[in-house]
Amino acid sequence: MLDEVPNRKVPMPTILFAVPALWPEYRDTLPAALAEAGIADATLVTEARPEDVDYIVYAPASPLQDFAPYTRTKAVLNLWAGVERIVGNPTLTQPLTRMVDPGLTEGMVEWVVGHTLRHHLGMDRHILNPGHVWDPTCPPLARERPVTILGMGALGSACADALRALNFPVTGWSRTEKPGQLHGEHGLRKALSTAQILVTLLPKTPETENLLNADRLALLPQGAAILNPGRGALIDDEALLAALDVGHIGYATLDVFRVEPLPQDHPYWSHPKVTVTPHIAADTRAVTSSRVIAENIRRGQAGEPFLHLVDRQRGY
Repeated sequence: MLDEVPNRKVPMPTILFAVPALWPEYRDTLPAALAEAGIADATLVTEARPEDVDYIVYAPASPLQDFAPYTRTKAVLNLWAGVERIVGNPTLTQPLTRMVDPGLTEGMVEWVVGHTLRHHLGMDRHILNPGHVWDPTCPPLARERPVTILGMGALGSACADALRALNFPVTGWSRTEKPGQLHGEHGLRKALSTAQILVTLLPKTPETENLLNADRLALLPQGAAILNPGRGALIDDEALLAALDVGHIGYATLDVFRVEPLPQDHPYWSHPKVTVTPHIAADTRAVTSSRVIAENIRRGQAGEPFLHLVDRQRGY
């Protein structure tokens, strides 16, 4: 008869919260989420010896830049959806996850739907009407206003679903082949050619930088509106300004920029056909993102695959 093996309690992990500036937002929400996930006894700290750390909660603004000493660390859990500022770090050999947060997704959907409706309905003509012009021109119905979304990941797919629910015909384009979506250069040209409203939700990678250059902007229908809540580097700024000046692009609403905050002397601020929003289209919410972090730690402790694992080759 085999001897019975006594139950051994799995040691609780040490979690380093490596973003001091964000700690006040997570001081209460992250312990609560860890308790919900069944790991209430975890050690959650803002400072620790590298050899004691099992998980690192991270954001690119963190002072931690050298991951080499963290030999015990099972994963680096990013609080942001974007990972371009960390994925190329040569000292990062641990698994890296990105944030796919329900609260962030909801915020993005609201921003995209709100500004799509703004341009579709021509709201600015009535809100900004200093001459008190009586113009009873009605917009077309949503089903007559084609929208294209570049980037059909979690955020793009959620925005597409919301717009389709309002009867907008939505064309999706992805860098890689996905069922029901256009892809590749031929697919991109086709997607741009019908886009009366274009939404860019791609990550920043070497392949996506300046994706919307002068040649591709010229493929858009005359008077098209561009919404960019994705990454500033997706658009060639000089090419966009030129297309706006000649009237080929009717309007651009931009939430992300190559340099943030956007410099006060940047021409976007004063251009009559540009709206600048200060990187507010989507934000990581502490309550919902804490649950995502806690679930990934639970998975790591249970030996299960991490959620939202970053592909280092693709860059996201």
